[in-house]
Amino acid sequence: MTTTIASDNPAALAKRIRGWARELGFQQLGISDVDLAEHEGYLQKWLDAGYHGSMDFMAAHGTRRSRPEELVPGTCRVLSVRMDYLPPGDDPAATLDDGERAYIARYALGRDYHKVLRRRLARLARRIEAETGGGRYRAFVDSAPVLERAIAERAGLGWIAKNTMLINEQAGSWFFLGEIYTDLPLPADPPRTQKHCGSCRACLDICPTDAFPGPFELDARRCISYLTIEHKGSIDEALRPLMGNRVFGCDDCQLVCPWNKFAEATAEDDFRPRHGLDAPALAELFAWDEATFLERTAGSPIRRIGYERWLRNLAVGLGNAPGTAAVLAALEARREHPSALVREHVAWALRQHGAR
Repeated sequence: MTTTIASDNPAALAKRIRGWARELGFQQLGISDVDLAEHEGYLQKWLDAGYHGSMDFMAAHGTRRSRPEELVPGTCRVLSVRMDYLPPGDDPAATLDDGERAYIARYALGRDYHKVLRRRLARLARRIEAETGGGRYRAFVDSAPVLERAIAERAGLGWIAKNTMLINEQAGSWFFLGEIYTDLPLPADPPRTQKHCGSCRACLDICPTDAFPGPFELDARRCISYLTIEHKGSIDEALRPLMGNRVFGCDDCQLVCPWNKFAEATAEDDFRPRHGLDAPALAELFAWDEATFLERTAGSPIRRIGYERWLRNLAVGLGNAPGTAAVLAALEARREHPSALVREHVAWALRQHGAR
């Protein structure tokens, strides 16, 4: 049973909600229905191909991921928001081109976006509840079985592109997404039915590990973001040389996307780089002890991979780096690390340098 809107003009209420969203720092808010049948079929095909790798949680919730009303009973609309995160004055390409530097995905340079967006969404939900005198609202930020890009496409915020990212023709793809599930029957926005990628395949061709079997299809098992963040064990030796200096996530497919010429730098202080992580030296990061790692990554999405995987990723980056004295000394210092996972990747890195 849905909530009755406490307004004679639902469209006017939706307009006010968009205004409140902008006041809270969101660049855009769209309203979608809950018909994700097309995306449900795509998700199942993706799972059947094994492209999710060890991310068992992607298959663990049945149809609740693609049927919002099963996840939150009574849901008939989803408020989908986006918030820019690209740091101002940033030069990602320069960091990628410097083999002694560590490249960290731009979304992870500042504070954890989950907390930032969730707080804003909670404030937005309270504002709507006060206006309508009731209703049910539940906010999500990449933290539950939610098809956020599919919902955003249904809400008119953009289209799911060949690299499986959501692209907005006025803002590119450098933004976070968040959702509020509600039983408030607001007028839904027209969904995006047309994709504007054309014949371009820049994102597919640039992928360092060839993680796209085809347009609109991503094999996470080869994706650097998966390998450096979600994957918990040893990284496939065949993929390590292809990872370059990317130690936490990867932005290559966004960096080459023509639509990102329209991307705006963020005005959010929370998303500005901290601790020099926009262009840090690999050897310097590798020298951090666990206490330093925990201190420097407090409130950061990097913290979730833990210290051991942080060193694993950095060892791969150092193995691909120029064989300078600083790089070799950093690796030698970790040759006898207590973790078998770290030792394995350090040994590989040293062999790489020995073979050159």
